Amino acid sequence: MYIRLFLIFIFFSTEIFAARVQELANVMGVRDNQLIGYGLVVGLNGTGDGSSSLFTRRAVASMLKSVNVKIDPRDIKSKNVAAVMVTGKLPPFSRHGDRLDVEVSSIGDAKSIRGGTLLLTPLKSVDGQIYAVGQGKIDNGFSSGRSRAKPITSAKMFGGAIVERELGFDLYNKTSINISLKKADFNSALKIQNSIRRAFGGNVAVALDPRTIKLNRPQNLSMVEFLARVNNLQVRDVQSGKVVIDESTGTVVAGIDVLIEPVVITHGDLTIKIQPTAKSLGHKTQVNVDSNLIRMEAGEISVANVARVLKKLGSTPADIIAILKTIKRSGAILADLEVI
Repeated sequence: MYIRLFLIFIFFSTEIFAARVQELANVMGVRDNQLIGYGLVVGLNGTGDGSSSLFTRRAVASMLKSVNVKIDPRDIKSKNVAAVMVTGKLPPFSRHGDRLDVEVSSIGDAKSIRGGTLLLTPLKSVDGQIYAVGQGKIDNGFSSGRSRAKPITSAKMFGGAIVERELGFDLYNKTSINISLKKADFNSALKIQNSIRRAFGGNVAVALDPRTIKLNRPQNLSMVEFLARVNNLQVRDVQSGKVVIDESTGTVVAGIDVLIEPVVITHGDLTIKIQPTAKSLGHKTQVNVDSNLIRMEAGEISVANVARVLKKLGSTPADIIAILKTIKRSGAILADLEVI
């Protein structure tokens, strides 16, 4: 069998770049918390769970009992109800009444949950406590780029849950706190430590290991003000950023400053090689594809450059996303990669 092999050589010149501390590290203890709940979606036009989903009928009977309607689960024949799992994230410092985005996914044999209504669903964390409740209309139509008539068994509800319980975290009274680098690296830890010391003086920052830096709050600043200033500090020669991928639509969003380090990736019959070149190309990025030569205006190789080249070669959105994920796992992309 004849297999085509495309070899892409991408060259770039190294330039000085910088990133803010908040793009390189997280404050330890300040994080999202996963939430999960079991609920029912009603109002489906015959596309809900069938009679074989016994847990759905029992859940419906239990729900009706809570409103003083007693019925035997075996008597429930409606296909207008679907059992779902509701998942979401509770951001740090969320307050009572804040709204959260949640994902609703069918766990039975429902054909579609489009157009249904999620009934009041408690959302718990790993400690078993209820931190939010979800409820509302499900409509995953034009927002996902899909046809409104196409059946769906999973949908996002933007603002579909309300925070009912807050997570306690006493930041104000802390005299010290640790930050954790998103990627363990001795050089990056030292550069961040030294940048903070230059800004505040003394041993206000101490690198404990290649991933952890201890911050000691200056007496003349509150912890909130101190962290705000630390997060905005520019650290030279350290790259960061963010890449957002929507797998349902094949959309990739990345800043033009999100760079890729030297790496070789093989995906199917496609091989991508990114490496420095001894010969300066100025602000030109040279891309050799088999016998063809494509030139792009770029001083450095970014995620946007690679995605553009792959698209010109006819790669599908799924291929581009798979390649970017692999490059991220190899450590050649220092930026955060978020899949939605």
